[in-house]
Amino acid sequence: MRARLLAAAMVALLGSWLAAPAATAAPTAPAASAASTGSAGPAKIKHFVYMIQGDRSFDNYFGTYPGADRIPAGTCQRRIVTGSDKECVRPFPLHGKAVPALGAGTVELDNQYDEGRMDGFVAAYQNQGRDGGTAMGYYDQADLATYWGLANRYVLLDHFFSSTRSGERVNRSYWVSGAAPPVGSAQAVAADYARHLTIFDRLQASGTSWKFYVQGYDPTQTYRTASRTSPTTQPVRVPLLNYPRFLDNPALSSHIADLSQYYRDLDSGQLPAVSYITSNGPSERSARSIRSGQQLVTNLVGSLMLSDAWGSSAFLLTYDGSGGWYDHVRPPQVDSQGYGMRVPALLVSPYAAAGKVDSGVFDYTSALAFIEQNWKLAPLSTRDAAATSIGTALEPRAGPRPADVQFGRPLVTKAKLTSASVVYWCYGLVLCLVLGLVAFAAVGTSGSTRKAPPSPPADPSRSPRSVAVRARI
Repeated sequence: MRARLLAAAMVALLGSWLAAPAATAAPTAPAASAASTGSAGPAKIKHFVYMIQGDRSFDNYFGTYPGADRIPAGTCQRRIVTGSDKECVRPFPLHGKAVPALGAGTVELDNQYDEGRMDGFVAAYQNQGRDGGTAMGYYDQADLATYWGLANRYVLLDHFFSSTRSGERVNRSYWVSGAAPPVGSAQAVAADYARHLTIFDRLQASGTSWKFYVQGYDPTQTYRTASRTSPTTQPVRVPLLNYPRFLDNPALSSHIADLSQYYRDLDSGQLPAVSYITSNGPSERSARSIRSGQQLVTNLVGSLMLSDAWGSSAFLLTYDGSGGWYDHVRPPQVDSQGYGMRVPALLVSPYAAAGKVDSGVFDYTSALAFIEQNWKLAPLSTRDAAATSIGTALEPRAGPRPADVQFGRPLVTKAKLTSASVVYWCYGLVLCLVLGLVAFAAVGTSGSTRKAPPSPPADPSRSPRSVAVRARI
C-alpha cells in the first residue's frame, strides 16, 4: 500500500512539473529601438495629452533601466574639475532619502555641461560651497513603480532633451511656443508677447479643440499680479498667463481650466483634441513630492485608459529640466539655445509598442511638431519646423492595444531555459524513478493476495459500548 501511494505521489509530482510554467525571473531588458519612420495620423490619434513635471534628469529616474542608455560603469564625477584633487563621487541610490531640491539655473547648468565635457555636475555646487555629491543620486523601480511600470508596458524615450539650459521658465516657453519667452523692459515684453504665437493660437485658428488644465488653478494669479513682494509660480507653470490675449479674450481664457475639469471632460466624452497639463504640489521637484506626483500621473493616465478616448489617444509625460541632477549624455547643440540636458519622457498610447525604448532625438518641440503634423498646422518657429515628431515613436499600423490599468505593478517574465538537454535529462531520470516505484508496487501487490490467517473471535467485553459503560462506572 505504501509503495502504491509513493508511486502515485511521484506521478503527480512529475505531472505538476511538466505542466508548471518555467521559473519566474526579473524582467528582461526591453529591446532598444531607433525611431520608426511612420507617424500616427489623425485617423489614429484624436486626443493628445501633454504633461510636464519638474526638475529631473533621465539618469536620475531611468539611469539603471534595462535596455536604455544607462549610467556608464565606472562613472565618478570629480568634486573639483581643475587642480590636483582627484576625489570624485560615484552614482548612488537615493532610496527613501529626504534630499533637498538642488536648484539649477543657467549658471549651474552651464558649469555642469562644461562646454560639452559633462564633468561638472558635482563641481558646479562645490564651487558655491555646497555639497555637490547629491547630484549623483538616482532612483529606480523600487521608488518609481508607476514610471518603470509604464516604461515596461509602453514607450520610454531615452534621448529626449530639454530645449535649453536656461531653466524652467524658458523651457516651458518652448513647451507652448517653440521659442524662448520675450525679455527686456515691460513695454518691450508686452509688445513681444502680442506677436509671440503659441500652439494654442494655431489650434484656435483652425477650429481644433484644446484646453490647458492647471492643478489648483487660480485665475487671479497672472503676470499682472506677480511682484517681488508677492511672487507666484503659476505664470511660470502656465506660460499662457503671461500673454494679455489669453487673459482678456474669453474665447481664449475659457480654455484654461482647473485640473478637475479633465476628469469631467473624460466622463462626458468631451476631452479636447489637444490637452496640456501642469501640476502644482505634486511637481516632483522635491523628494517628498515624487510619490504624490506618481499618484497624480496614475490618476490621469488611468482615467484616460478607462475612458472612451483611450483607443485614439496618446499621453506624453516629460520634465521641464534636469534640476541639476547628473546625466551622462551630451545634448546635441541644434542652435545657440540648446538642447539642454536629457530628461525622462514616457509615451503612453494604444499605439505604443510594449516595452520599447525609443532612441530618437527629441525635445519639447518634437511634441509641437507632432501636433502640427497631426492636425495640419503651420510650424511656430525654426525649432519645431526642424524637430523630429514624437509620432515616430508610435506604431500606427498596429491595431490599438487594450489598456493595461495595472501599470504600477512590476512585470514578471518567464526565465529562459539555458539548456533543453539538461531539462529533458532530468525529466527522464524522474520518469525512470516513477517506473521503478510502480514495478515495486506491483510486486508488493501480488504478495498481498495470499490468504491471511483468520482473525481471533471478537471479545464482546471489548466492544465500544461495553468500554463506554465501564467508563461511566
